[in-house]
Amino acid sequence: MSPYQNVCSKSKETNRRLASRNIRFIKAAFSIVKAIRMSPYSCKYSKKTYTQYQLLTLVLFKEFRNQHYRDFIEDLGDMESIQQELDLLAVPHFTTLQKFFYRIKTLYLRYAFGKTLTLFYSTNDPIPITAIDSSGFTSGYSSYYYSVRTGKIRKHFLKTSISVDTDKQVVTGFIASKSPVHDTRHAHRLLRQCHKIRRSECYVMDKGYDSEAIHRFIRNDLHADSIIPIRSWNNEVVSGIYRQEMALQFDEVRYRKRQLVETKFSVLKRKFSGDLKARIFVIQKKEITGKMIVCNIHRFLQFFMIEVFYRAELLLKFSI
Repeated sequence: MSPYQNVCSKSKETNRRLASRNIRFIKAAFSIVKAIRMSPYSCKYSKKTYTQYQLLTLVLFKEFRNQHYRDFIEDLGDMESIQQELDLLAVPHFTTLQKFFYRIKTLYLRYAFGKTLTLFYSTNDPIPITAIDSSGFTSGYSSYYYSVRTGKIRKHFLKTSISVDTDKQVVTGFIASKSPVHDTRHAHRLLRQCHKIRRSECYVMDKGYDSEAIHRFIRNDLHADSIIPIRSWNNEVVSGIYRQEMALQFDEVRYRKRQLVETKFSVLKRKFSGDLKARIFVIQKKEITGKMIVCNIHRFLQFFMIEVFYRAELLLKFSI
């Protein structure tokens, strides 16, 4: 085989794998979207060219591919298998997706996020350890290089806190705010949210969440363990019953799981970008919600591929 033929063969194999991955994502996303409480059309006067299920699946697919609306629609025109999977009679204009995403209620996206967790959990068994941390999603159109050249470095970002199942690496809850706030202001709302969705036996956080009130809330209200390192200044006396307990009996083994939430943020930003393309805060929150949905579906597809790999390995072993 000539070098040219070898390159063409590798290129075809890569395209085949990408097409297979896209189909798997579309199937998973479409099944989740159809499971939420949403009518097929936004109103009775709709043109009924596309259903809301099709449009929302395409929006999630755009986030999965980490593309702008224009580029995504151009590529979608060449994906006949995706169009067939979604029963699309025609490729929508990019403004159709933009207007749909602007119009759709955040509640539906929250429903879709909740449905992604059903891909991983079938019983009511609690999560052994849940890790919580926060990071920022930038919301600016100018590049960092341009900002340095002009001397106007823009640091505006949306602070986002997430809770992660450290065993399955699944996002179980999230909350975003327009401006930077202290970690403890996010903590109570996020703890209520993720504990309601999927109860956990233990919560681990970094020093930024050190607070007797947070310990008390987790221990007394959520009936779970809390592991948070204490902050001390000049070896002062540590106040609070639970903070004193942390100072004397700190569980290093379970606390090491906390770094997995940072790994999740790294994966989320590398795969699906840490930049928000929207300018309005409400749409930015929707965009963050979309990233969380796509991140969980991506994790489910990883589980699926691992399961297929080991099943094939076992079949090969028994056949031999």
